[in-house]
Amino acid sequence: MATTNTHNFNLDLNLLVEEAFERCGAELRTGYDLRTATRSLNLLTIEWANRGINLWTVEQGSIALVAGTATYNLPATTIDLMSQVIRTGTGTTQSDIAITRVSNPTYASIPSKNDTGRPIQIYLDRQAEIPTVTMWPIPNDASYTFVYWYLKRIDDAGDFSNASDVPYRFVPCMTSGLSFYLAQKYRPELAQQMKLYYEDEFNRALTEDGSSTSTHTTGVLSKCLILHQVKKQKQYPTEAAWLFRITRC
Repeated sequence: MATTNTHNFNLDLNLLVEEAFERCGAELRTGYDLRTATRSLNLLTIEWANRGINLWTVEQGSIALVAGTATYNLPATTIDLMSQVIRTGTGTTQSDIAITRVSNPTYASIPSKNDTGRPIQIYLDRQAEIPTVTMWPIPNDASYTFVYWYLKRIDDAGDFSNASDVPYRFVPCMTSGLSFYLAQKYRPELAQQMKLYYEDEFNRALTEDGSSTSTHTTGVLSKCLILHQVKKQKQYPTEAAWLFRITRC
């Protein structure tokens, strides 16, 4: 049978809100219903930021460091830093050197905060409006660039004709989350049930959104563990005997 051969399905905010209302047994009837749903949707995306890393919101930024200047502003949409390097040179001479992030007590305990040189540590001050990052030592020349990867805040819902600022694989999760928020307002007796659906959808989406990496295990040891794990208690009642059996594989 013929198929559409298209892969463009998505929900604009209006359709997403309608679906969420229907899931919690309510109807979208008035302009106020749409406004309160949009407000709940914005709260939902903020709650997602508190849950951890959303890979589609990771972006790269850079700041050209200035000699003698320690503190720099980050984008206002920054939630947190993922990783950071100090970059020197360009093209084939480019070199990235990883630097560490320290806590407020660790930075406060540095006795010589005015030392200059190539920065090796940063302190992130997550202010409510503009987060800042402080270098230590203070850059001693303008040849350094601070390159960082950061979690960006999800875009606001905005106009009802807009698409949501999430990958398509998170649309079911967002719909379930919005229905949970709306159930608290319109159908409180269904709120707990909607929460269970929402958490299930979110966990599946979050698992799929992970970053896969190659993993290698030592063949002999992993084979021994697989073959003898079930029989461990029966054949080797003590830990010493179990470890001895592994070494003989």
